[in-house]
Amino acid sequence: MSSDAVLAGLRREARAAHAHTAQWVAATLRQRIADGELTPGTKLPEEALREALGVSRNTLREAFATLHAERVVQRIPNRGVFVAHPTAEDVREIYRVRKLVEPAALLWAPRIDVEELAGIVRRGRAAVTEGDIAGMAGANQDFHRTVLAAAGSIRLDALMEQVLAEMRLVFAAMGRDPRFHAPYVEGNERIVELLAAGQRAEAAEYLRDYLDRAEQQLVDAVEGRA
Repeated sequence: MSSDAVLAGLRREARAAHAHTAQWVAATLRQRIADGELTPGTKLPEEALREALGVSRNTLREAFATLHAERVVQRIPNRGVFVAHPTAEDVREIYRVRKLVEPAALLWAPRIDVEELAGIVRRGRAAVTEGDIAGMAGANQDFHRTVLAAAGSIRLDALMEQVLAEMRLVFAAMGRDPRFHAPYVEGNERIVELLAAGQRAEAAEYLRDYLDRAEQQLVDAVEGRA
């Protein structure tokens, strides 16, 4: 998506919003990154964003500080603020979090909507058939967002949005080859099969192994070995 299109979307969202706090600005930009509209290396122009969002310079800079602390953006002296390029250690840290919280959600969430997860898998399968990489990545993120949402925790949902924003940046390192993305759709399908059979523990164990494999693949990609 072009920078002009992103700014136009931000203007529409800002007109509809009731609070233009730094927290709201950070959440808005984080969502654009999680959705793949702002890709690694994209410059975040301060004046254009401030005008589009209808916020003060201080509010925008406070939001940038929040996103910088989350490793979603980076500030380069004398150049500005840019969407971050994750490192191999960033990938490892992301997966430390994911391997703790996502299998736990499969084990202990009060209720998991298996039909909703199955619908996401079908969407991912359709994207594989069409060679739609953005569709594959989007379905994968929605799948894992839905898994953790089953825990019913606002705090965990917020954590997952941060993780997914970083993950979108990591996936940019995988390039445009659908062979990198299709196996995640297959893994999600297997999780749904296990859940539908009432095998929560097996689904959690499978997800843990799946995340181990994904971590190594992504580390290899970021380090240029894949």
